[in-house]
Amino acid sequence: MMQKYLSRTILVTAFALVALPGGPAVANAAQQQGQPSYTMPEYNAYQACQAEKDLTAKAKCLDGFTAQFPNSTLLQYVYQIYYQTEYQLKNYPKAIEYADKLVALGDKADLGLRIQAVQAHVQLFGLAFDPKAADAQDQLTKERDASRLGVTLLTQYKNSPNSKLTDDQFKQAIALFSSAEGFADLQLKDNAAAVTAFKNALANNPNDAVSEYRLGLAYLALNPAQSLDGFWALARAVSLKVPDSDKIKDYLRRAILAYEQPGCDNQVDAQVNELLQLAANSPDRPSTYTIPSQDDLTKIRQSSNIITVIGDLSAGGDKAKMTWLAICGAEFPEVVGKIIDAQKSDAYVDFMVFTGATPDEMQSATMPNMDVKVWTSAPPASATTPAAGANGAAATPIPPQPDVVRLQKDDGIRFSGTLASYDPSPFLLHWDQVKVDPSIIPEKSEAGKHTHKIPPKQ
Repeated sequence: MMQKYLSRTILVTAFALVALPGGPAVANAAQQQGQPSYTMPEYNAYQACQAEKDLTAKAKCLDGFTAQFPNSTLLQYVYQIYYQTEYQLKNYPKAIEYADKLVALGDKADLGLRIQAVQAHVQLFGLAFDPKAADAQDQLTKERDASRLGVTLLTQYKNSPNSKLTDDQFKQAIALFSSAEGFADLQLKDNAAAVTAFKNALANNPNDAVSEYRLGLAYLALNPAQSLDGFWALARAVSLKVPDSDKIKDYLRRAILAYEQPGCDNQVDAQVNELLQLAANSPDRPSTYTIPSQDDLTKIRQSSNIITVIGDLSAGGDKAKMTWLAICGAEFPEVVGKIIDAQKSDAYVDFMVFTGATPDEMQSATMPNMDVKVWTSAPPASATTPAAGANGAAATPIPPQPDVVRLQKDDGIRFSGTLASYDPSPFLLHWDQVKVDPSIIPEKSEAGKHTHKIPPKQ
């Protein structure tokens, strides 16, 4: 699910902090002040390259300048024209090379121009990077380092006396560099660093859907994974309309499914929808929000029987939600109860059954707490509840049992089956894949002569 999502837009001219030199008057003024500067031949050569309209010819002109004046103080401006020209020629690796050369001048170059060059490197990286290249790791390391340097230089510039950056411009630029660093960290599998970088990006630009998405990936890639924070970040990215949001929503669903492994796959849909609604209104996961893990659900399964399941589901609230996540689709090999009512059709008998902790409790019951449908002829393909199989697996059809029609109201029943659904109020637990124990079905000659005793568990 890893995607680059890097901008294809270059802002090297839009982020113009410092203007280029203006002409002979600038050179003369610098010389009159006794400042180390450039010669007029250097300046004229530079102006000739700047004025060239043909991009290929301009690149050759710049090659000539650097060959003739390798130590010129105008190199910072020459390198800037270089990387802009190579970008227009779509030679992105070359553009990055000259942006890096400008940055490498250090204090010999204007701080604003160095920041622009770092920004160019960061944004051009998405166009130049080849993950299959032999030097891919080196490219990523340079991108990470350039992004970190961008934050350092930008902070230095913002704190300088001549800074004209607004707070909003500063935050947006920091977010750009931090997001780029996080992407490189993520590719380098330094997931802890990626989390820090993306959180810094979002602190400065809270509605950056791409950084939010990548933050989610970084959380999930940690060892051990911070799954809940990862799910929250992915959900927030979807709510912020991240590109390919439908695919990311599906990825989120699969990630939650793998994390908790509920009894029925379709239960995750409600969890995803709830998570999307909550994350849309809050950038940070509340400490009270949680999703049970596979271990949590396994503990419930191991400590549950049909009586505790009915008790937990009847109670409602979070306990009922957790229990149903664990138990939905579970198979119970032996359930006993009393038939409260039996509705017969041509294809099945729908038994309304009560089960309880003791035979006396079951004998005295007058209201059902279970719906037990038993097929008397082959059910149609659509009759089996998809959720009944554990984790959504297709259930093997149970052979029909036509003899169950001989069971009547107030008879005891013993059966196996899987839990398909339940109604909270009035409470009714619905079973699927039911097989009645043949030993409790009366022979034809005995039909209607039952003593209505609850059959014991075997």
